[in-house]
Amino acid sequence: MAKILILNGPNLNMLGTRQPEIYGHINLKEIESACEALATELQVEVNFAQTNYEGELVSLIQKANGEYEGIIINAGGYSHTSVAVRDSLALFPGMIIEVHISNIYGREEFRHTSMISSISNGVIVGLGAQSYNLAMRALAESFLTE
Repeated sequence: MAKILILNGPNLNMLGTRQPEIYGHINLKEIESACEALATELQVEVNFAQTNYEGELVSLIQKANGEYEGIIINAGGYSHTSVAVRDSLALFPGMIIEVHISNIYGREEFRHTSMISSISNGVIVGLGAQSYNLAMRALAESFLTE
């Protein structure tokens, strides 16, 4: 059974209360529950981690090598600033899908550039919490064609 790691960066633990006009009212636990239900349907294993610390996010990515076939990552603000997160993802041999709940291209200009998009297999932005489900489906379908 293919394994997917879903990583969430800083402030995503505040979903549901943080700027609901941008991120909606769903919280991270609800996103995880929806992903777990979808994992059963897709016949994949899914695990989750969230951290507000850049070094911890890098360590989680490094530990994923050889254990997971795919990573879905919402690196939050680190998407726009972290060479360290980018470099750790570049070492990951499996598929990577970057997700953003909000449309980063419709927000402040500094959010328009992602350090990790160019090394990701796909990027899903602006579709709310549904972005995670779409990423899971894309990974599961890619595993079937390998």
